[in-house]
Amino acid sequence: MFTTLILPIAPIFLLIVLGHLLRRGGIPSMEFWNLNDKLVYWVLFPCLLFSKIAATDFSGVHLGGLAAVVYSGFGAAVLFSLLLFFLFRTERPLWTSVMQGCSRHNTFIALAVGEQVFGSEILSTAALVTALLIPITNVVVVCLMATALAKKDGGNLFVSVFRDLARNPLLLAVGLGLVFNFFGWSEVPVITDMTAILGAAALPIVLLCVGANIRIKAMSADVKATILCVLGKMVVFPAAMAFTGLAIGLEPELFMAAMLFGASPAAASAYTLARAMGGDAPAMAGIVTIQTALSFVTMPATLLLAQYLIGG
Repeated sequence: MFTTLILPIAPIFLLIVLGHLLRRGGIPSMEFWNLNDKLVYWVLFPCLLFSKIAATDFSGVHLGGLAAVVYSGFGAAVLFSLLLFFLFRTERPLWTSVMQGCSRHNTFIALAVGEQVFGSEILSTAALVTALLIPITNVVVVCLMATALAKKDGGNLFVSVFRDLARNPLLLAVGLGLVFNFFGWSEVPVITDMTAILGAAALPIVLLCVGANIRIKAMSADVKATILCVLGKMVVFPAAMAFTGLAIGLEPELFMAAMLFGASPAAASAYTLARAMGGDAPAMAGIVTIQTALSFVTMPATLLLAQYLIGG
């Protein structure tokens, strides 16, 4: 059973490794990888989310239950990180990286694994999970970091966060897709085909970019913090989701879509935020790198357990 689940996921992580090797070899150049990140974030991935959501029938989706499941996982991870802060008296910059490592998710890996394991049908539901998690994750994480690091310009920082959310291309794509879906515009000439073609290119390219951003030298970061982050993100987060999903009887497809995000490693963007706000950036880089490597085993194991729990 584990082998049958890990085989579809293997190509995803081979693409990540390939991206890392290409960047290390200077192919084609660092400037290329930096620009490629922007292309994926602003064009390819929004097109993928828009095309999937616009064409999907959401008439039977239990949105309230899905929200309860994903927020229970995120909330449990944040509370776990707070517990670690009081138990171990962690230095605040390092704690902010621990908190991010426990609570943030890698949308790109979650969607790539979802498509590879469950088929493209799950992408539209997973896109809804993205829309639910992105705002709350960014607001809570930035607020906690600003408080812990005693930023004097916290007010301006919060305004900046809300402004960034308002122009976040992923959220805008989800919102526009829902509008098209509501009005039944799932087959608009030219636009539908164009976004579908661009969206099809998103996942392979973004996986190469994930690999290009991995920093092996950063794996020498604080060992205890890294272990605790692995426990928070890869055990506490999905466990809370699973408990809530089973308790409310969430539909199997919604349950598995949510578990993709619970099982995914921390997002690479956590390093950028740690560096920008004065957190422990080297520790954050190590946490992201190690979680990404471990997720090759932990993601199929978590999804296999989730399938067993729902009898699928």
